[in-house]
Amino acid sequence: RKQDDTGRIIILTDEKLPFYYRIRLNEYIGGTLEEQDLVARKADWYAERRIELITGTRVIDADPEQQIVRTENKQQFSYDRLLLATGSHSYLPPIEGVNQQGVFTLRTVDDARRIISFAETREKVVLVGGGLLGLETGSALLGKGKKVTVVEFFPRLLPRQLDTKGAARLMQIMQDRGFSFRLGTSVREIAGGGAVASVHLQKGEILPADMVIVSAGVRPNLEPAQRLGLATDKGIIVDSTLRTSRPEIFAAGDAAQFGNHLYGIWPAAMEQGRAAGTNMAGGGVIYEGSTPANKLKVGGIDLAAAGEIDAEDRFESRIEETDTVYRKFVIDDNHLVGCIMLGDTADFARTVRAINEQMDITQIKLP
Repeated sequence: RKQDDTGRIIILTDEKLPFYYRIRLNEYIGGTLEEQDLVARKADWYAERRIELITGTRVIDADPEQQIVRTENKQQFSYDRLLLATGSHSYLPPIEGVNQQGVFTLRTVDDARRIISFAETREKVVLVGGGLLGLETGSALLGKGKKVTVVEFFPRLLPRQLDTKGAARLMQIMQDRGFSFRLGTSVREIAGGGAVASVHLQKGEILPADMVIVSAGVRPNLEPAQRLGLATDKGIIVDSTLRTSRPEIFAAGDAAQFGNHLYGIWPAAMEQGRAAGTNMAGGGVIYEGSTPANKLKVGGIDLAAAGEIDAEDRFESRIEETDTVYRKFVIDDNHLVGCIMLGDTADFARTVRAINEQMDITQIKLP
């Protein structure tokens, strides 16, 4: 709307809730955030910008030649420019017993509602996956008095955000708060004859459980792009203007593949959305990629990571450690290329800026 004050803008979503913060669903599960506070923008925000928001409407077909999309309730919308921000869905691995009662994934507010309702009368929760979403969900349930065990295939937690030392520090803190962990193993079977009773690990251990939450990553929603005949690979292929293989159609967010990258993180989705929106309205923004960067709380612990975390110790690094803090700054050819901040993230924004601008380390205050 900043670029074009007169064009008609329509947003279609199959969810009944307007655009909301998925990254805060764990707070909703934990009872520290009301559902209404998940919503990013209230109705008057859309009205003031003359944006037509149509919720609860699923697009089921599209005709790129006529430039129209059709919905399951038989509505039809024409477009001059089309943005696919179709996001992603939770990946459910082919584990025996994964489809029985008591097994959940968390991606939408509907998923969160089901988890909240089911957890009310359950005590023992097993989380399959030690990534960000799994740990945050586990922390929310731990806060509600549940016994939480995390099963992670990798030998450390958060392999995309933490190196071995940082992950060990985080795991110790979380164990002290009540978490139990099984690392370097995977689930062979979820047993229970229709309702979860136990989780069988590949190494032979059997974990008692009456609820399982699978956090095994996400996959892009590619069906709309495929119906439109767009080029896809791991995601919807876009160029530096966020255009797809059809110049009138753009893509951004979890479903968009730029180069070989599927970012799958909030900051990248925001950057892509700004660029795509501007270009759809006639602008000329060039998207050059995003620095992988996350800042959040894991079990109430401040954590941030950006760029190259150098888990294999291939680069020079500066490390700052105390009883409560682990901070690592990764350096390549006298330039800051990545960081890990656990327990103290105060200067994360400045550090990410230094990474993006490829600052010489002599310009930065490091340990």
